[in-house]
Amino acid sequence: MSNLGFALEGAWKVLLAGLLLGAGLPALFALGIRSLAWGAGGDAEVSHARPNPLGTVLGYALFAIVILGVLLGITFIVASGFGKTISFDHIYPTIVDK
Repeated sequence: MSNLGFALEGAWKVLLAGLLLGAGLPALFALGIRSLAWGAGGDAEVSHARPNPLGTVLGYALFAIVILGVLLGITFIVASGFGKTISFDHIYPTIVDK
């Protein structure tokens, strides 16, 4: 593979990480806020619809995903500081030696 191929491969990885973490987590947070408004119904929405419990559950699930993403990022930073890395060989991430 040429140098340009390696550069483009790295650029796609950076772009994907930026979209997921830079725009993806805030978008999920915004969807969580919107879901809570849908779940509350009444004055929280323009249509003054009835409360919908599914919206509340969906909102909290989206918040949980955002919190897990933030915790995973903090774990990655701290593990790197100790000379370790995160492995996804199992179902859950584990901290292993580099």
